[in-house]
Amino acid sequence: MVREQYTTTTEGTHIQRPENQCVYKIGIYGWRKRCLYLFVLLLLIILLVNFALTIWILKVMWFSPTGMGHLRVTKDGLRLEGESEFLFPLYAKEIHSRVDSSLLLQSTQNVTVNARNSEGEVTGRLKVGPKMVEVQSQQFQINSKDGKPLFTVDEKEVVVGTDKLRVTGPEGALFEHSVETPLVRADPFQDLRLESPTRSLSMDAPKGVHIKAHAGKIEALSQMDIIFQSSDGMLVLDAETVCLPKLVQGTRGAAGSSQRLYEICVCPDGKLYLSVAGVGTTCHENSHICL
Repeated sequence: MVREQYTTTTEGTHIQRPENQCVYKIGIYGWRKRCLYLFVLLLLIILLVNFALTIWILKVMWFSPTGMGHLRVTKDGLRLEGESEFLFPLYAKEIHSRVDSSLLLQSTQNVTVNARNSEGEVTGRLKVGPKMVEVQSQQFQINSKDGKPLFTVDEKEVVVGTDKLRVTGPEGALFEHSVETPLVRADPFQDLRLESPTRSLSMDAPKGVHIKAHAGKIEALSQMDIIFQSSDGMLVLDAETVCLPKLVQGTRGAAGSSQRLYEICVCPDGKLYLSVAGVGTTCHENSHICL
């Protein structure tokens, strides 16, 4: 145990100190001191390297108070300038381009846009692939700049809202079911053909069917019968000349009695045939054609 003694003296008094007094040194000496300095120097070097790396990253990534690089944080959301590549799905409420440029979405495989409800289920999908554009929704609609529906598709019908639907394909348009339209017209100086290769062709209208050819002719070709039927009216053939070139012709009468004049005869079933005209009617002479 070390005992400390304190002695009070006055000026001019000399006190002799004992020779065997113990002196204690406080501090770190030797190899411990060198290790401590080396450790502090190493920490300082690491601090300087980290600071330099932080400055380099901030400079390379273009960090700024308003964003990072071409990405800017505004009060309306995020603004991204230039081309960007997203490696994972992008979730956003609204995506639009600048006023003076267009919005381009491209991918090496396909571009898919999904709309989900509050439960996470897909309610609408637009998929643009290398061979097909696929739309999955309850209704698909294309509007004009004024908001007028131009093309609408759902499970029940397809509605074309334009004033004119033009088909420019060389084979025309193929409809597997009925088509409802107020007018079917070909381009100027082009033929209009309505054809049903394996089934029947029917044209119905509550107030009449009008077929007009302003600068050509109208042809109706059929493998079987062509039927013109009017329930409450009549069939009118209004023309300067009505030609029936393939009507069955009855047997000629005596020589010299014919002046190449014929009369049209009608069978009870509506069949028409020709009979050489005479002084009186000659239809009864060729009535065997009706049998």
